[in-house]
Amino acid sequence: MNNLLLAFGLTLFAGLSTGIGSALAFYTKQTNKKFLSAALGFSAGVMIYVSMIEIFAKARTSLEAVYGSTKGYWITTIGFFAGIALIAIIDKFVPSVENPHEMRDVNDMTEEKTNDVDLLRMGLFSALAIAIHNFPEGLATFTSTLQDTTLGISIAVAVAIHNIPEGVAVSVPIYYATGNRKKAFLYSFLSGLSEPIGAIVGYLILMRFFNDTMSGLIFAGVAGIMVYISLDELLPTAEKYGEHHITIYGLVSGMAVMALSLLMFA
Repeated sequence: MNNLLLAFGLTLFAGLSTGIGSALAFYTKQTNKKFLSAALGFSAGVMIYVSMIEIFAKARTSLEAVYGSTKGYWITTIGFFAGIALIAIIDKFVPSVENPHEMRDVNDMTEEKTNDVDLLRMGLFSALAIAIHNFPEGLATFTSTLQDTTLGISIAVAVAIHNIPEGVAVSVPIYYATGNRKKAFLYSFLSGLSEPIGAIVGYLILMRFFNDTMSGLIFAGVAGIMVYISLDELLPTAEKYGEHHITIYGLVSGMAVMALSLLMFA
């Protein structure tokens, strides 16, 4: 029982660390477009790096263990693009915000209006991608802790570090679109909450069915979703609100921070 509580506690800690990233948005002025550009670029760097270097690789390893090198690689690749297709379909059919006039403009309406609806939709899509990503992460953290406490702690800390900039990816665009700190924190909180939910569902239901094939397909799809979000939403919006080089510096910084966290807990 104590081990179960520890496993759940570590998973909860890792998931809710998105709130730390969310809090960063509360200490910036709404008119600071350079911060918005750098933060969105940073978040895109985190998502792209972790998707292509870590998540895709995990998916491939799992599927190759079941289907062999060639077939497993093919299935991983198909799963990756299936994730992109899924989020593209969701992107196409998400309804527009009904009352965009109630949202604040990034420049407090002193300059030409920016598209707050796009910012809000981008934040919601980021929350969706991160929530899907965090669900299997929660299961991985939980089961690893049950098998090896030291390993579980290491994974939980690494995931928590990952989730801090992911919290920025959700909260910053929502805060800039609405000017509402509570709403920004709420969506960031909910995206992180999927991690302990993943642990609970995994323990109660999926553990009897969970295998390398399911794990590989989930991670391949999630990698595709996060890359799509970065390329279609985060980077174009970062370019819109700031100088090109600020976006690139943010992108490279996000990749560097993610790379360092992976190296520290390898």
